[in-house]
Amino acid sequence: MKPDPNKKYPISGYDKEIYVKPTLTNPNIIVGDFTYIADSEFESHVTNFYPWSRDKLIIGKFCQIATGVEFMMNDANHQMSSVSTFPFYTLEGWNMEAPKADDMPFKGDTIIGNDVWIGQDATILPGVHIGDGAIIGAKSVVGSDVEPYTIVAGNPARVIRKRFDDELVALMLEWKWWDKPADEINAMIPTLTSTDLESVKEKIKEMNTNKNLYG
Repeated sequence: MKPDPNKKYPISGYDKEIYVKPTLTNPNIIVGDFTYIADSEFESHVTNFYPWSRDKLIIGKFCQIATGVEFMMNDANHQMSSVSTFPFYTLEGWNMEAPKADDMPFKGDTIIGNDVWIGQDATILPGVHIGDGAIIGAKSVVGSDVEPYTIVAGNPARVIRKRFDDELVALMLEWKWWDKPADEINAMIPTLTSTDLESVKEKIKEMNTNKNLYG
């Protein structure tokens, strides 16, 4: 049996973990193959996201999203350039026109890379970019961009350490294992799960040189 990115439940008989992509209904949420969340649905984890919202949530392949994670989008923001931040224009009975788009804080799309692990109850704030292979600690509040293969944690989230040295990070970003076909990834699993990082470097160098060599 081959892994199927369009199958909702990746674990037979268990409905509290789903592949996100086949469940999406909002066209402004874009999620890659095999990204899962430890829940029975996903879109309620994307908050302050309305039909008129200008931003997108873009998540790569093979991400692991724990229970309780929240992606807070730009429409959580209030006008901060005026004396009051109260959103009169959104509520019935108040005589205020909607502020111009340029008067509202807007940080752009929220973009999560590939093979990112987001820990339980973490909050990702609007416009954040998280690089491939990053790890977000449980209960973290991420308001700034996170470099690839970096571990962050805390409120606000701060860098704990790089996962690997610069050479291995560069090799991983060149390799892009998540873009390979599923059968090739299956053959690569011994490399992907190895803790012998020096041998992993040599194997990736081989694979980056010879695109037909896997395993």
